[in-house]
Amino acid sequence: MAWDNNGKGRDPLIVGIGAQKAGTSWLSQMLGQHPQVWATPFKETHFFNHRFIPEHRQWIDWHFRKKPEEIRARYLRRGEIIPPAMEGYITSVSTSPDIYSDKWYRGIFHPAPEGTLPLDVTPEFSTLPEEGVAFAAQMLPETRFVYLIRDPADRAASQLRMNLARERRTPENLDAWMKEVANPVLANRGDYAAYLPRWRKHFGHRLLVLPYGRIKHDPRGLLAEVERHCGLIQWDYANPKVRVFEGPKDIEVPPEAMAALRDRLRPQYDFLSDEFGPYFLDDIR
Repeated sequence: MAWDNNGKGRDPLIVGIGAQKAGTSWLSQMLGQHPQVWATPFKETHFFNHRFIPEHRQWIDWHFRKKPEEIRARYLRRGEIIPPAMEGYITSVSTSPDIYSDKWYRGIFHPAPEGTLPLDVTPEFSTLPEEGVAFAAQMLPETRFVYLIRDPADRAASQLRMNLARERRTPENLDAWMKEVANPVLANRGDYAAYLPRWRKHFGHRLLVLPYGRIKHDPRGLLAEVERHCGLIQWDYANPKVRVFEGPKDIEVPPEAMAALRDRLRPQYDFLSDEFGPYFLDDIR
């Protein structure tokens, strides 16, 4: 990747904000191929949610402790030696004494060469409270934001499957599955009715909202919209139909639990239909 050792701290000029399990890793990997975009070596900075969502802080520290190991392992798998500049960068970012400060956040993008647009993709940003969204709008006045919307029940089920895989457990019976899908944590990350109006209020035309389903049936068309929104030239992306972090295939949510989850999230479907129209709903799966 292009790298400027002498670069100064910069604002990100493209930010992907969500939702979790709605294709943000795919978006990060695709835009990372674009010659006008500089993507961080690690996805997710967690800057705004660390400041405005206190309960996230207990696991964000873990996120940054493990990132250097992941990046070093990535080079090792390729049979390469991590460049000294990269080693110094990931060490500095993860151990900085002023971590999560404004200066630290802008410093994350300092290697971006002049003329490129730094990219931050952190889906948790979508869950910011009103004051957090207002702060982001004031701090990043030139930045363009992209919000991917996935079918509420499918997104929640994907989150549940990911959590169960991380915890190395599987519900034993249907009653146990019903308790899992009733967990309010699943609804929080995809509460579009609560979160999306805040972003539209503070960002207006700087916010692009796109349906997740187009990643499957029209990935190049979706990326072309992102390019126009962000002022990028058209680019021929490699493998745009390859899914990223598809999730564990050996954990399936039973149909009865999925039906209960879909019924519970009915207000989210109603909101999206009212906000974007029924054709938008056809594209979120």
